[in-house]
Amino acid sequence: MTDRSLSLGRLLRLAALVFGAVVFLAPYIFMLSTAGKAQSEIFTSSLSLIPDQFFFVENFAKAFSRVSMPALLLNGVIVCGLVLVIQVCVAVPCAYALAKLSFPAARLMMALVMLGLLVPIHATALPLYVAFDGAAMLNSYAALVAPFSISVFAIFLFLQFFRAMPDDLIHAARLDGMSELGIVARVIVPNAWPAITAFAIFSVVAHWNDLYWPLIVVSNQAYATPPLGLLYFRAAEAGDDYGALMAATLIITLPLVIAFLLAQKRFVEGITMTGLKG
Repeated sequence: MTDRSLSLGRLLRLAALVFGAVVFLAPYIFMLSTAGKAQSEIFTSSLSLIPDQFFFVENFAKAFSRVSMPALLLNGVIVCGLVLVIQVCVAVPCAYALAKLSFPAARLMMALVMLGLLVPIHATALPLYVAFDGAAMLNSYAALVAPFSISVFAIFLFLQFFRAMPDDLIHAARLDGMSELGIVARVIVPNAWPAITAFAIFSVVAHWNDLYWPLIVVSNQAYATPPLGLLYFRAAEAGDDYGALMAATLIITLPLVIAFLLAQKRFVEGITMTGLKG
């Protein structure tokens, strides 16, 4: 009876996991199906995931010819890479100070971090735009990167991770004569890679897929990020070719899928150790 109950429980859990996987993969499956169809087949009344005739080569060729896909991907890598590096360089010392150092304004700083989590980018978009316009910095990587250089979410995430680190490790480093910056660089960061990897996934996905801010500060296609490039793609003179558009979308989302699969183990470890479970 126990074996049957266990088997039934495992089957139910497996069925729930399969259902969840299908729900989350459905948009990607639909994109892949549409990327292989001709325009006439996409607008037929019948719904079929398998194309009658495969147009993958033609649609991917259109995607590369209508928009400079390598330039879009390069811009995405530059912007996401700069944002991530600056965020980590700022957040790690701040989180370390809040977690392991005692100073009078610690509670105030923690309150400001919590308040910062409540402020969306939409609330600050207008003053930031006016500031960048006044400084003649629109249509630049600086305009795309600077507003996100400080991440209160990163500070909060690293803070939870650093609190779990043993104080004896830091005391031993101080006895060896290390400065606080030396401790951050040589003790904290090497032990914080799970949390950094977890945050890197959050940061890269958020800024790679961000359309709102690039749409405001970028009008020159040379600085277009991947989502903004898709918007230019749809506005092409030839009209909306959804087969080619889905092919371009697949190209743009593929780096995120590969990055997550490569960092999946450290991502799960980092989320578990910081206590931020979904």
